[in-house]
Amino acid sequence: MKKEITKNMTISEVLAQNEKLKDVLMGFGMHCFSCPCALGETLEEAAEVHEIDIDFLVKKLNEENK
Repeated sequence: MKKEITKNMTISEVLAQNEKLKDVLMGFGMHCFSCPCALGETLEEAAEVHEIDIDFLVKKLNEENK
């Protein structure tokens, strides 16, 4: 069973769990996975910078992560 994605996970942690989630991030305009910040920046921090609703983003990531 895959681990649930949370807003406190780093982008790197999310992608280490499921590389296909890159497509979800890109759909939100987040290309952060290629940025050095992806190692330390949480989904919540990245969403704030990109003005994205974190709860909606996490929901979509978890839907795709099944």
